[in-house]
Amino acid sequence: MHRFLISSILLLSFNIDSRSYIDYESPYHPVVGKSGMVVSQNYLSSDIGVEILNKGGNAIDAAVAVGFSLAVTLPRAGNLGGGGFMLIYIKEEERIYFIDYRSRSPLNSNLENIFDLINYSNKPLETVPIDFDYEQFDIVDVGYKASAVPGTVAGLLEAHSRFGKLELKEVLAPAIKQASDGVLVSYDLHKAIESTPRLFSDIESRKIYFESEMTPIKENSLLKLPDLARTLTLISKKGKDGFYKGETAKKIVKAMKSYDGLIEQKDLEAYKADFAEPITTIYRNKKVYTAGPPSGGGITLLTSLNILSNYDLNKYKSNSVITYHLLSEAIRRGHNNRSSEVGDPRYVNVPTKELLSKARTNELNKTINLRRSSKPYAIKPISIKNESRDTTHFSIVDADGNAVSNTYTLGASFGSGVTIPGTGILMNNQMNNLMYRSGDVAIEGRGVSLANRFKPGKRPMSTMAPVMIFNEQNKLELITGSPGGSYIPGAILRVVTGVIDFDLSIGDATMLPRIHKDWPYEGIDYEKTLSSDIINGLNKMGHKTSPNKTMGSTQSIHIIDGVRYGYADLRRPNASASAQKN
Repeated sequence: MHRFLISSILLLSFNIDSRSYIDYESPYHPVVGKSGMVVSQNYLSSDIGVEILNKGGNAIDAAVAVGFSLAVTLPRAGNLGGGGFMLIYIKEEERIYFIDYRSRSPLNSNLENIFDLINYSNKPLETVPIDFDYEQFDIVDVGYKASAVPGTVAGLLEAHSRFGKLELKEVLAPAIKQASDGVLVSYDLHKAIESTPRLFSDIESRKIYFESEMTPIKENSLLKLPDLARTLTLISKKGKDGFYKGETAKKIVKAMKSYDGLIEQKDLEAYKADFAEPITTIYRNKKVYTAGPPSGGGITLLTSLNILSNYDLNKYKSNSVITYHLLSEAIRRGHNNRSSEVGDPRYVNVPTKELLSKARTNELNKTINLRRSSKPYAIKPISIKNESRDTTHFSIVDADGNAVSNTYTLGASFGSGVTIPGTGILMNNQMNNLMYRSGDVAIEGRGVSLANRFKPGKRPMSTMAPVMIFNEQNKLELITGSPGGSYIPGAILRVVTGVIDFDLSIGDATMLPRIHKDWPYEGIDYEKTLSSDIINGLNKMGHKTSPNKTMGSTQSIHIIDGVRYGYADLRRPNASASAQKN
């Protein structure tokens, strides 16, 4: 009798309305589909990407729609006033394109007008004087002087012009509607505003993101952005000229003049997104593509993979002391490569081939001890300023196999804190990513590459690294990327090795505990999900471990036999994978 009752209850629980009262699905379970898929850091924007795919758009159309939508739904990182890097795979051509739309320093900028050093020297300065007050570097972090010339609009429109299928008006319509109608403020957005004093310091930003003089806009209230809606409408009608010329450009220039900013009309008109070759390496017979210079993140990642190619990670298992030791030693050497040599290739000769060569890999590998942490001085550069972690990434694939991997940023959370009056455009603080005083270890705690020295018109080095990986049959297998500043390469490395070396699902690989080991530091940052046994083991090997919150937020699509598995990293709220119906 009892057995019958239990069986009946179980049967009932699994058959009423074809639903279970208990959801046993793992939080690591990816979204699965055989058609188009969009994975971004906000579910509203991911859904817009799928909406564009359903209207007949391709992956590039969806990427442009998502890129503009995130300026509404994720204003601390999604943007019109920033810049980034994009990889585009065109299936019919079997070719990968790399678009560099990184923000660049204004053409008429110089150290004298940036730091008010007009009367400091009788001749033009090449670096800030050694006795310059460190605290005055805040001027390139917060406020109008912190903003480099934005590249996002040029980059997204260049992608659309070259590869899109739908009319620009149709692609931008959902983002315009979002900005006009408003989006509900999430808990995450409320807390981000609350914890960003630079927003409160700007009059226009305060009008938008605060309900009163001291109160951030509350959770579940409606955030309407009518000025941004107008800006997006101008772009939808006039394309690039709707941002870099005309009404919007005039407002940017006027605000810059009023508040001692550096950007002029000629900076906006001269800005151009550039096509370049992605950089690549072979890892376990798979071809890995990512962004080249001025991205240092791509070189960091590929260097790390080159080093790990010398070790059978699978033998050591995914969660072992030796695996984390090797990951840390590899990523540290990757950071050594990027910190010493990477800058804007338009201004400096970046020895990318040499940095990724077998000879350089062997040289770095010889300094690794399987039993002990290496000392920083053991890793020599072949001949560094800390980045913000508030960036965002999205990955997209369409039904035909075209794909986009895109990472872009405002720099810090909400960028410089500045919103251009009458436009809704939050501006970046990417002037902060250039080097102003050579070799001064007091700058953000470490010396900085001469290759990243400030020059007018220069694009700063970045650790953004959108990634695509192809299998032995040259079929697209993995699309991924992450925010996180200097944590970006390590976050991606953990996902890539999880999938390739340990044959994990994209969800399980994404949620593996992450570590970060920079150069020239001795310490390891680790996520608190890392087991105490591994932490103790690393300490015994000479690593100086330090707990951290979360590292990065990878948005990934894993493709196996034509099936797409999309996974939005749980480390940041509101991220989502959205799939077309098969």
